[in-house]
Amino acid sequence: MAEPRFLVVRNDEEQYSIWSADRDLPAGWHDAGFAGSREECLAHVEAVWTDLRPRSVREVSS
Repeated sequence: MAEPRFLVVRNDEEQYSIWSADRDLPAGWHDAGFAGSREECLAHVEAVWTDLRPRSVREVSS
């Protein structure tokens, strides 16, 4: 049996998550351009999502 595939997804606030590749994306979430195993996707999210504050909060703080 093949290992499940996941997508890294991002919302308009630039928050990241992973989503099963065989399911439609939920409203408000977009493909962030990375797919792989659950562990690969989580590692990618950890590498790219360095500021956990939502975009709207970061913009006010700048």
